Amino acid sequence: MNEKTKAKKAAYQKKQEEQGKKVVNWIFGVLIVLAIIFMVYTMVLVS
Repeated sequence: MNEKTKAKKAAYQKKQEEQGKKVVNWIFGVLIVLAIIFMVYTMVLVS
């Protein structure tokens, strides 16, 4: 591989890693919101 190809590959891997982290953060955020909604729902159901 020449240097240009290596640089492109490294940049692509970095971009993919950043996008992956963003997706994981969104998933955890949605799960936390759903857990809070479920807690509120169960509190209303019990009382």
